[in-house]
Amino acid sequence: MPVTKASRFAIIAALALFAGAFASSNPAVAIDTESPAAPAATQGKAEKKPGIVQRIKKRFSKKKNKEKKSEQEFFQRYRAAHDLIYKEKNFAAGIVALHAIGHDEHPDVANLLGFASRKLGDYDQAKYWYEAALATDPRHTRTWQYYGLWHLEQGNRLKAEDHLEKIHVICGNTTCEDYTSLKAALDAGATSY
Repeated sequence: MPVTKASRFAIIAALALFAGAFASSNPAVAIDTESPAAPAATQGKAEKKPGIVQRIKKRFSKKKNKEKKSEQEFFQRYRAAHDLIYKEKNFAAGIVALHAIGHDEHPDVANLLGFASRKLGDYDQAKYWYEAALATDPRHTRTWQYYGLWHLEQGNRLKAEDHLEKIHVICGNTTCEDYTSLKAALDAGATSY
């Protein structure tokens, strides 16, 4: 069974509570003791230090906030590079912006690097990035579509048709956008996309 963050946290918290029971400054006393220790509230107000559970929760929440901020930054930077490539048709600047994100292994980033490289006529780089995207996510239909267009531009219609079939299998239909786009290119018989 895979261990998730939540289950890891639960295990750590349980161990911390268990350890805390043995290391407490007020040891537990049997119920039938004649003179049990007074509850902490009646012994005077000591400086309250956060327990281990609170410290762990705080550490995880800081990490979660950093991750959330990092995700937002990734999407903002990806969106800016995407706009450079698709809206402004500035493929070279888009490639620079994508590399600056620092997540070339991400399938969407690698696919867009392949697309921009193909538009610049750098077919070797395009192939490299399409294959990198598919190595990370073999079900990335947009990459299969763009790689199919790459094959059409290379004159390899049969390979493009193979990619069309892969998209069909992944989507489970012939109506998904990536399928219809590659199918239209195959039907048109054009060699540049």
